[in-house]
Amino acid sequence: MTRALTVDDLVIAGIALAAGLLAAFLLRMLLRWLGKHADRTRWSGDDLIVDTLRTVVPWAAFLGGAASAGAALPLTKTVQHNVNQILTVLLIFVVTLSVARGIAGLMRTVTQSRPGVAGSATIFVNITRVLILAIGFLVVLQTLGISIAPLLTALGVGGLAVALALQDTLANLFAGIHILASKTVQPGDYIRLASGEEGYVEDINWRQTTVRALSNNLIVIPNGELAKTNMTNFMRPEQELTILLQVGVAYDSDLDHVERVTNEVIAQVMTEVEGALPDHEPIIRFHTFGDSRIGFTVILGVGEFSDQYRIKHEFIKRLHRRYRKEGISIPAPTRTVAIQQGTVSIPSQRVPGEADEVAPVRLD
Repeated sequence: MTRALTVDDLVIAGIALAAGLLAAFLLRMLLRWLGKHADRTRWSGDDLIVDTLRTVVPWAAFLGGAASAGAALPLTKTVQHNVNQILTVLLIFVVTLSVARGIAGLMRTVTQSRPGVAGSATIFVNITRVLILAIGFLVVLQTLGISIAPLLTALGVGGLAVALALQDTLANLFAGIHILASKTVQPGDYIRLASGEEGYVEDINWRQTTVRALSNNLIVIPNGELAKTNMTNFMRPEQELTILLQVGVAYDSDLDHVERVTNEVIAQVMTEVEGALPDHEPIIRFHTFGDSRIGFTVILGVGEFSDQYRIKHEFIKRLHRRYRKEGISIPAPTRTVAIQQGTVSIPSQRVPGEADEVAPVRLD
């Protein structure tokens, strides 16, 4: 038997509930003040911690006041048990959502803190969020007195059937996890596939990888296909890379003079063009006695893959202008027309590196 409800009971319960509300309000104001100070620090982890506590702590204070108010009232044992269960479930629900959001934000922050990363790897964020919510749901069931063993058994059997039905989807899921775990590809990397597609990796989610081409179009690649194809990653092992430009000069050129002028143009481009690496030592190597020119290669350093187009553009313009000023000739390929009695021989189009083939034309 429980005693009758009195005014004193209501007053005590009201005071306990009001104390919980007041504590929740004060704690929320305190955490808001801490959040403003956390914004001024360089470390982003304190922002996530304060943001998570800003939801959990006030709710915990309010639910604690509600539990104290319920304990002050002359409730039956069954009602008291049900009230405590409801308040516990609410607290678990709030904590689960807050932790899931906090950890997801932490993973985004860690991903975006890498140099050159343009987006977040949502595959890990989504998987982590689902796992935390699932754990919270199982804790709620256990709190309510519901046995989770049969549920886990049913989920295991059902999961096997689902795995057989979703083989391609699961293959893409685990391929995406393998790609990120092995760090062969990360968001922000510039990649080129064997099939010819290339661009910056925008995101890797549970099913596909999104690549943004230089034309600003999005290329969607299933993770399974990306894991199987041959691929070049221009950001690894480091972002800086070298580019090779082929140049040729006439046979009557002074090669020492050509080399000196070319080095002067390179030095100018490396210091004035954005994306170039002034500290990278340029290399000039003569290598070929061609049909009409002496060929050489210029090796330059660039900071990132897309910078090469701007640097090539400026280098070719400035080198051509300087060669004209210095009187250095860049000869065009020439062809010889051999005239035989009764026949004009016109060289057919040739493949570089192969000898010219003569196509005879009969003269009438």
